[in-house]
Amino acid sequence: MPKDVAHIELDGRALDFALLEDCYARPIQVQISPEVWGRVQASREHVERIVGDRNTPVYGVNTGIGCFCDTSLSPEQLPALQENLLLSHAVGVGDPIPDVLVRWMMWFKIHGLCAGHSGVRRETIEILVQLLNADLLPTVPMRGSVGASGDLAPLAHMSLPLIGKGELRDEGHRVPALEAMKRHKIPPTRLGAKEGLALINGTQFMTAYGAALCVRAKQACRAADVVAAMSLEAVRGSLSPFGESLHQLRPHPGAIVVARNIRELLAGRADSPNSPYGKRVQDPYSLRCVPQVHGAVRDALTHSREVILRDIDSVTDNPVILDDGRAISGGGFHGEPLALVLDYLACALAELASISERRQYLLISGSPYGLPRALIEKSGLNSGFLITQYTSASLVSENKVLCHPASVDSIPTSGGQEDHVSMGATGAVKCWQVMDNLEHVLAIELLAAAQALDFTPAADVAANIRPIHEAIRREFPHADVDRQFGLEFARARDLITSPMSPIFAARSTVV
Repeated sequence: MPKDVAHIELDGRALDFALLEDCYARPIQVQISPEVWGRVQASREHVERIVGDRNTPVYGVNTGIGCFCDTSLSPEQLPALQENLLLSHAVGVGDPIPDVLVRWMMWFKIHGLCAGHSGVRRETIEILVQLLNADLLPTVPMRGSVGASGDLAPLAHMSLPLIGKGELRDEGHRVPALEAMKRHKIPPTRLGAKEGLALINGTQFMTAYGAALCVRAKQACRAADVVAAMSLEAVRGSLSPFGESLHQLRPHPGAIVVARNIRELLAGRADSPNSPYGKRVQDPYSLRCVPQVHGAVRDALTHSREVILRDIDSVTDNPVILDDGRAISGGGFHGEPLALVLDYLACALAELASISERRQYLLISGSPYGLPRALIEKSGLNSGFLITQYTSASLVSENKVLCHPASVDSIPTSGGQEDHVSMGATGAVKCWQVMDNLEHVLAIELLAAAQALDFTPAADVAANIRPIHEAIRREFPHADVDRQFGLEFARARDLITSPMSPIFAARSTVV
């Protein structure tokens, strides 16, 4: 187990975004507060009473599921039903999802079960906690959920180890779950009535993706403001479009924050200096509309975060057990709220990449901004940064395809019982790729802007930009001639994605 472990106490209270940021990409160890177990036990007792009442059918407790909801089952059949649910629903395909998402699926599922409305036993929750605390991570395929009864297939894969089935990643190696559990002295269990259904019903695949995307998106928004300020400084763009009084006339919260970030990053230099490139009446949109575009992305992120956090703190399995003992079969698992914001967030992130690519195009355009064509002295013999813009153009174009909304689609499943589905899981996977593409595009702009700033006398560069430029130059030398720029993209992306990156150290107030 790595030393950098996040310790979390679950007591039924709402999670917050600061906690998510702190736990991102770290192993997690969960502790359950004692008061939680009383709620869990009360809920379980209600389920046991339902099992004892053979005259009252309750969906998934003493009946089949989906289109088999009218099939009554005897008490002797109930444990087999719950195990069969995990086995039959573990039908995902494709590459395994990243570890950060598996950890968060497990964390969010434990959090939801601890609300005490799912009817599971304490023992079942404790096994899931033990697996998470040991960083034994189930193999969860990326594809197979329609986001309807929640994320049935991914959650089934996540839950298989509880009955000794499936795969676990143990210290980076994929091994049969039972083998890993024996090594860590974690015994599997035999599921009781409703437990398999409670495990596979829920939105934890979508919320894990959504929460991780929100963490990454916040970082990307900060990085986008920094690289935009660098590009603006490299072409000596005007600061007038970033004035506080101007943005009070159209006071979108995100735009106000972005304008302030740019003002602070470029503090101390003249608004529109005459040298070295002369004055312009106004700059292109990709420069002067940075607050409007970057700010709108931030506002979209704020809304997305609110919806995703709300869903993480919700009970999203079915049926739910109310405090008075009633088992209500509803639709709390339906992914539509998440599907819509994941599509919205993907579109917002794509716009952040789109405007970045346009700034890169300005930087390589040459004479209008007093810069050498393709940002290299001997252009023609050297292609310089001409082709790096090709990569950004490719990624931005790919984002346009990925941003076709998944949430407007639906296809009936379960013999027509589940006749409207959200496709939120598809939206989550697509948004993850858009996020990857955005980080690459911003990394390329970072390198291009640093090269462009090399052609500006250091004394003319804003005081807060100079240390950022110097930090980049310590990692990446100035390009006098062509080299394999593509080899530098991954390291430049690390500067974009790390909260401890030196590109943020120069101005800690950038938010």
